[in-house]
Amino acid sequence: MVARRPRRVQHRWNHAGGAPDRTGLDRSRTRIARELFPVVWRLATSRESGIYFDSGTGARRPTVCRAGRGRHSSCRPMTSIQLAARPIVKRITDVLAEARERTLLLIAPLNDRDLAVQHDPLMSPVIWDLGHIAHFEELWLTRNLDGPVEFVEMPGLYNPFEHPRGERGALALPALEECRARMTEIRERVLDRLHRVGLDDDDPLRRDGYVYAMVAQHEYQHDETIIQTLQLKTGAPYRAPRRVTLPAPTRPVDARHMVRFPGGRVAIGTNDRARAYDNERPRHFVDLPPFWIDAHPVANGAYLEFMNAGGYSTRAFWSDAGWEWLQEAGVSAPKYWTRDDAGWSTRIMDRVQPVDRAQPVCHVCYHEADAFARWAGKRLPTEQEWEAAAAWDAAAHRPRTYPWGEEPPAPHLANVDQLAFDVARIGAYPRNVSPTGCSGMIGDVWEWTSSDFTGYPGFESFPYREYSEVFFGSEYKVLRGGSWATRAGAIRNTFRNWDYPIRRQIFSGFRCARSDA
Repeated sequence: MVARRPRRVQHRWNHAGGAPDRTGLDRSRTRIARELFPVVWRLATSRESGIYFDSGTGARRPTVCRAGRGRHSSCRPMTSIQLAARPIVKRITDVLAEARERTLLLIAPLNDRDLAVQHDPLMSPVIWDLGHIAHFEELWLTRNLDGPVEFVEMPGLYNPFEHPRGERGALALPALEECRARMTEIRERVLDRLHRVGLDDDDPLRRDGYVYAMVAQHEYQHDETIIQTLQLKTGAPYRAPRRVTLPAPTRPVDARHMVRFPGGRVAIGTNDRARAYDNERPRHFVDLPPFWIDAHPVANGAYLEFMNAGGYSTRAFWSDAGWEWLQEAGVSAPKYWTRDDAGWSTRIMDRVQPVDRAQPVCHVCYHEADAFARWAGKRLPTEQEWEAAAAWDAAAHRPRTYPWGEEPPAPHLANVDQLAFDVARIGAYPRNVSPTGCSGMIGDVWEWTSSDFTGYPGFESFPYREYSEVFFGSEYKVLRGGSWATRAGAIRNTFRNWDYPIRRQIFSGFRCARSDA
């Protein structure tokens, strides 16, 4: 198979009108592997991994060694195609393993009843999520690798379209031991197959390991869904495995400050084919008029003022749909807030604490966010305005992957990746600031926008319609930015989440905007 790859590559180069240059191509692939996966590259080119630069020749040529030591080992020069492939396989293996490790950490405190019961009609039993994670992986990393791609092959029990959330508690779901065994068996087959999969061919599903990144992100997203369920857990509260202590703000913050985006032609979306979902593509340009946007997400303190001003009882603050929802829901505060003689408190898993006025408000639906904005004399931003404020670097005339730049999310940059199990105070992450001057646009709370969930101009469904396209329409509103419960590998400036405007169990907040008068 390795011998055939140069002919495919040469054909592509000839088709593009360029002369095939094996040396240049090999160097290019080596550079790409090194730049895309620097940590894994260092591991793969160490002696411990069996791959290293043979300094004895004086040419620093990549060399691969067979098992054994001294005269019982043998080394031979390694092509840069092989050298590039090994780090990708190692990286994929590590990513899948880390994703599973986190899933198992989250469910570790749960007993059999906790896993099997449907804690709320909005959510699946946790054991269903585990089975769905496993069978989605089997579908894409064993059965759909060679095509044709068909999502409908998902086993009936775990097909979300055959079994809506409200009925999943009545399904004949397996016990944890059986589910874990199935997850392990599927993973073993996936990894065995991985070593035989071509990751550098022309198939967009396999190229650069896209399908593996998709499956990892799918598990990341279900982890956040599981956390939503655990917040709704019946019986004893979930004992959260907290591993991260949130930082405190280093300086005073004006939570009401707004910044001005000057408008102009900006890039929205991405052309990335390595990890972005189809609804993030293609990159396109839009002309935005100038607007103002909150420098920070709306804080609990400001939301309390809205509540004290009759926010939940004043018809003028609410849209028709919002008022109809409010009359039916009968709520008067964000979800999980309670009030006693000491004031307002909120519950986060197994902790009940006073509402912190300096934290972003969380667990509000679109209608609540819209009502607050009307009360404040503002509006919710469109998702194009949100992305421009988060990503557009006017000086460089290009968008950033994250508000702070290209460095992936990490604990010192933003409150993501779950293990804090709480929102941070506004201003706690001084580097989490966009070129426009907006802070906290990644992490803490998903932010509602005013936009319906639709496809971008030139949208193409890939690799299956059921991820995005079947949800396009006015029923869903777009949320941006991720939350504290979002895995770091499943968020970026272009990532688009969507949900019904009445949903409050999600870790959602918002920031406001207004037009440039």
